[in-house]
Amino acid sequence: VRSMMTKILLLLTLMVCTGCSEFALLASGASVAASQNAYARAYSGMDVLTIMGTDKGIKTHIYHSIKKKADEIQSR
Repeated sequence: VRSMMTKILLLLTLMVCTGCSEFALLASGASVAASQNAYARAYSGMDVLTIMGTDKGIKTHIYHSIKKKADEIQSR
């Protein structure tokens, strides 16, 4: 019980720190993936690798791609 409380306290502290936001995302993603199916684990693993390589998650990349395409369509 003590180790669980320590982990929760550590996670909350990291979420409050603005400079630690990426680490908090990585930590929270890893804990969520432990209780989900294989597809969720694979997605979380790829998302972690994407964040480590580009400082953006998969969803952020998709959002920016869609926004860019929408801006191109509007400018026509």
